[in-house]
Amino acid sequence: MTKRQILLRKISTYAFAMLDLQMFLDTHPNDEKTLMRVEKFKAMLKPLVEEYEREYGPLMKSSDTTNWSWVNSPWPWEAEEDK
Repeated sequence: MTKRQILLRKISTYAFAMLDLQMFLDTHPNDEKTLMRVEKFKAMLKPLVEEYEREYGPLMKSSDTTNWSWVNSPWPWEAEEDK
């Protein structure tokens, strides 16, 4: 796997875990243990997203940007595989 693929896999894993726990909190809003786990995954996810975006560009469109430089980057099917 390339570094990019590894980062994306880690990001999707932590994001899925957070989403799953947040859905659990919909029915158990006062579960402190789960709230702490969500915060733990959020803290683990943030540096991964920052690293990915620094190296490969944004993962999601940000509504507060006027810079559309991502359109100048190669599309996934145009990029060379990381070595």
